[in-house]
Amino acid sequence: MSSDKWKSRINRMAYGIRRRVLAHTISRNGGYLSQACSSAEIFASLYGKILRLAPLDHPILPTKFTSTPKLGVPAVTGIEYNGNGKWDCDNFILSPAQYALVLYATLIESKRMDENGMEQYDQDGSRVEMIGAEHSPGMEVTTGSLGQGISQAAGIAWARKTIGETGRVVMLMSDGECQSGEFWEAVQAASFHKLGNMLIYVDMNGYQCDGIMSNVMNIEPFHKRLKSFGARVYRVDGHNIETLVKIGRKQSAATPTFVLCKTDPCRGINVLKYRYPKFHYVRFTSQNEKADYKKFYDTMKYD
Repeated sequence: MSSDKWKSRINRMAYGIRRRVLAHTISRNGGYLSQACSSAEIFASLYGKILRLAPLDHPILPTKFTSTPKLGVPAVTGIEYNGNGKWDCDNFILSPAQYALVLYATLIESKRMDENGMEQYDQDGSRVEMIGAEHSPGMEVTTGSLGQGISQAAGIAWARKTIGETGRVVMLMSDGECQSGEFWEAVQAASFHKLGNMLIYVDMNGYQCDGIMSNVMNIEPFHKRLKSFGARVYRVDGHNIETLVKIGRKQSAATPTFVLCKTDPCRGINVLKYRYPKFHYVRFTSQNEKADYKKFYDTMKYD
């Protein structure tokens, strides 16, 4: 595929991700919308060009939730959307589980999930959870409290390296969860064990549920701290798909690679800006407010 064609395809995916999440937010009277604004290009680049995934015959329609893991009953996970764990396929670990809606939109845009699956969103007995769990589409583990996902990813990466598998463990993290002590323990361990098969994109939109991230707990100079722990680090524009893809296709280093993606929590949906500095979750407080978002959505047309 020519350079112009894949760029156009990924940009269209990113646009479609934002559009789907906005439509869903309007229909549900609320949603994690700013996460789609900041991370759409990251998700689109991952599923459109970076991740090594097994091909699917057709988009998967999510089945109903059957059982929690127990003796004799294996865990139900969303790994089928990402290649079923084949030795040369990548794992994808979504650490901030509140981005699940963005992941579902990405799976639909990349033809890996049937769009009718969204009718199951947040319904009793459904795997299409509001806060994604291991059984949700595209989710491979339950990441639990923020900051725990990287520990699980490091364990998977260590196991894959030990048995000689060539697939990587690719993650998406949010910047706020990097405030936790567990995150830094995991980085230290992953660097010490030379887990070069880890590739971590961090959505650095600068905001968390309590407002401006640097006012809650500043983690800068983030890149220098990561380097001091032994990681390979890039700091990039998180909306530049060429840069995101170029780094994602580089040869693995001896230690984990972090891609710190500076992003805009209102990118592509400017109507969000008036909510500054609380972007974490949109819940409409009036019909007039909802109408403003609907009016904006009506301007978002595919070519």
